[in-house]
Amino acid sequence: MTLARLPGLLLIALLVAVSAHAEPSCNVPDHMPEDADGLRSIPRLPDGIRVDGVIDESAWNGALLMELDVETRPGENIRPPVRTEVLLGETGSDLLLAFRAYDPEPEKIRAYLRDRDSAWKDDMVGVVVDTFNDERFAFEFFANPYGVQMDLTNDDVNRDEDDSWDAIWDSAGRITDEGFEVEMSIPLQQLRFPKTAQLQTWGIDVLRFYPRSQRHRISNNPQDRGRHCYLCQLEKVRGFACAQPGRNLILAPTLTVNRSDTRAEPSEQLIAGDADFEPGLDIRWGITPDLTLAATLNPDFSQVEADVAQLSVNEQFELFFPEKRPFFLDGADFFNTRIDAVFTRTIADPDAGAKLVGKLGKHNFGVFGARDTKTNLLFPAAEGSDTATLDRGNNALVARYRRDLGDNSTIGALLTARDGSGYSNYVGGIDGRFRFTESDSLSFQYLASDTEYPEQVARDYDQRRSASDKAVSIGYDHVSRNWRQYTRYRDYGESFRADLGFEPKVGFSQWILGGRRYFYPGERWSTVEIGGDWDIAYTADGQVLEREIEGSIEVEGPLQSFLETGLGQRDRLFDGRQYDENFAFFYGEFVPFAGKELGLLVRTGESIDFSNSRLADNLFVRPYLNLNLGKHLQLRLRHAFQALDMLDSGANIFTANLSDARLTWQFDVRSFVRLVVQHQDIERDPSLYLEETEGRSRSLSTQLLYSYKVNPQTVLFLGYSDAAEDGDLLTGFTAINKTWFAKIGYAWLP
Repeated sequence: MTLARLPGLLLIALLVAVSAHAEPSCNVPDHMPEDADGLRSIPRLPDGIRVDGVIDESAWNGALLMELDVETRPGENIRPPVRTEVLLGETGSDLLLAFRAYDPEPEKIRAYLRDRDSAWKDDMVGVVVDTFNDERFAFEFFANPYGVQMDLTNDDVNRDEDDSWDAIWDSAGRITDEGFEVEMSIPLQQLRFPKTAQLQTWGIDVLRFYPRSQRHRISNNPQDRGRHCYLCQLEKVRGFACAQPGRNLILAPTLTVNRSDTRAEPSEQLIAGDADFEPGLDIRWGITPDLTLAATLNPDFSQVEADVAQLSVNEQFELFFPEKRPFFLDGADFFNTRIDAVFTRTIADPDAGAKLVGKLGKHNFGVFGARDTKTNLLFPAAEGSDTATLDRGNNALVARYRRDLGDNSTIGALLTARDGSGYSNYVGGIDGRFRFTESDSLSFQYLASDTEYPEQVARDYDQRRSASDKAVSIGYDHVSRNWRQYTRYRDYGESFRADLGFEPKVGFSQWILGGRRYFYPGERWSTVEIGGDWDIAYTADGQVLEREIEGSIEVEGPLQSFLETGLGQRDRLFDGRQYDENFAFFYGEFVPFAGKELGLLVRTGESIDFSNSRLADNLFVRPYLNLNLGKHLQLRLRHAFQALDMLDSGANIFTANLSDARLTWQFDVRSFVRLVVQHQDIERDPSLYLEETEGRSRSLSTQLLYSYKVNPQTVLFLGYSDAAEDGDLLTGFTAINKTWFAKIGYAWLP
């Protein structure tokens, strides 16, 4: 099996798909016909609407007028507390919406200038569109009263909303004496939908979120809480005959410049680096409305903004950091499955990549490939994981197919392949989800893997040269208005490897049984949940790896509060011994005032000291604070504290503190400047460790970033970042890296 034919395979798939899509004859009706099913129609509007937040163009006179007359949360399909009017239309190339959001107290509107995808706590309006009307997948577009954009994809099969997807669309808003107004223009080239000359039927949910003491969700659709699906409850509308997404071709050339000064060891001199100029090109071509090809040449896959810092002390397994790179985020939802077999951050430094995603009737497919100059490896096990990076290239390929069955069931297949010099990893299998009733569903996935490591890697990391194994994941869910019961089974073989995914734990089988009971006391305390689960896991040789029972209670109430508290007991195997852990936890978040959000997580109880193979007392505290200091300024503070103490004497084994502070000045909806400061301080008592260890280690990193975005691909970034370390062998913080960088990108729509 070889990946050298990847470009040819993609081209063949492209030609087959295009040949299957002959251009249909088109005849747009002069007027929208009355529908025997009582469906509302989205009218075709003339050009001439300017998206400026002022709904004054005469073209809006022909739009469909819709009132959002149902509150679905916290109230259950009741009359909403405020009135919202929405105008809808389309031009054949754009979906148009205009919102008049009335408010009896407009001075209490919660809205701030923010970067895109960061105004979720504000007043906002938006639309969810199921463009294929298959009740499985939808696009979501929201804006706050200043037009700050937020967009997502909604995968109702896997019950997953993903805000990492970014589309190019227009929005504008303004606050008025009666509330606020927002206009949206969504190019159809940013969507996928059937290509037809006939009137189309789409599912649509038009929404307003009205956050005061409660966060009211207001819609044109009532929601039945007893149905285990969201998109199946959307109103159906007609329109978009002969809809054309224009040329649907986006060329986005980029230029990245950076220079880094580094030192290999803190005791050595800081070595000045040379400036590195990297041109690149991203291409996105909507071949047809339901088929999209994306490609990238010499891409800049560097991350512009620093990840949120995480404590890694006393952890068994590798930490997860989300993908942020645009090429991989486009259509990423389609590659998500029960087993995390696709995690694109494993593709570290590619020279080029290509991706084809489409939907032809009931057939959904996607394939992408990349040539990577580095090879990141994850070595999973039942009790911990390790990583390595090989300075050698590899070819990566992911292929996914899914067929829709019945009203809301699917069957699919997944293949991932990666090979390089002396190394290969192939994974393939099937998956599916079957909904028997509106409340009951069964999902499963089976994967088999075949892996070969270079001899040096196998020896250094205690791995077999060649190994094959399998992984199975099965889940059953019953969800009604008042109850949820679920069963999970997983069985991951010791030699199962998903090197293009993120599965840090293998060599175990596990059963989970759980349930929740829901109560709806009223307006003040809107939801109460009580429940828990029991699970047991075994190693490959039949030992009990983990046995746990846990219970909790969750409450949603005033001040947009969410509170959860619980306790549990766990028996856990580590290093040949069984440990008995008792634990308790609390999590709370609330918004006491507009623009001020507080949160706190506390975990306490016995926990294994993995460095010394013994039981210890553990305390973990993680508070956070989000402050909007006026319309333009935002402060985000995150802190994590962890202390591990001896059970018998109470002596402190280690204390760790990690702070992440981000101060942002948002000039307008397009530009901001942000300062990020991350500080970590770990103090250990070397006398309490079995092996020699450092008494104190500290790190400090800063980043200053200026961002200007016309849209997600027409961007300008300027920044500086540095990192410093301090420890027992140093006299203070010593800089180990200083980087200056700039990136400019332009989305050209020919």
